[in-house]
Amino acid sequence: MTVLLSMAAFALASSISPGPVNVVALSAGAQHGFAASMRHVTGATVGFTLLLLLIGLGLHELLALFPNLIDIVKWAGVGFLLYMAYKLAIDDGKLGADKPTRGPSFAYGAAMQWLNPKAWLASLAGMGAYAADGDGRLVWQFTVVYFVVCYLSIASWAYAGTFLRRYLQEPKRVRLFNRAMAALLAASALYLLVA
Repeated sequence: MTVLLSMAAFALASSISPGPVNVVALSAGAQHGFAASMRHVTGATVGFTLLLLLIGLGLHELLALFPNLIDIVKWAGVGFLLYMAYKLAIDDGKLGADKPTRGPSFAYGAAMQWLNPKAWLASLAGMGAYAADGDGRLVWQFTVVYFVVCYLSIASWAYAGTFLRRYLQEPKRVRLFNRAMAALLAASALYLLVA
């Protein structure tokens, strides 16, 4: 297996697995449609790959000097996930045009990644595995490969949400769906507390 295929496999395993960013993409697709959810997808992808690149370029050394920064990110991430879970849980169940909001934004998606301990761990592990020696060429290669795979992975969750949209035409069903997504986000937050 070439190094690029290995990088792509790592990126796919990390990006396609269920997590808070993918749950929000699924929910955004279901509530606002595929096009509107792509703001979140793009923001989350850019946010993650920027984090990955910075880790590869030396941010990991700063984290080694100040290990409490990881705890700060963890607690901020837990708080952010619980806030998102709350917002989903209280949603009125109206879809798309009936809603005054436009769905998660680019900035929201990017911020989610920077507050997501899973993203930090994937960045540290990935750069440790593929560019531990600081080879700039490998750092950039891994970042580009990860960008493509991450974008397609998160977009697939948004598309799945769009597919579910046809089954969620009644506000009652949407409220049930949103509460299930809220429960998944809250479970993700609780998992981060014990992990």
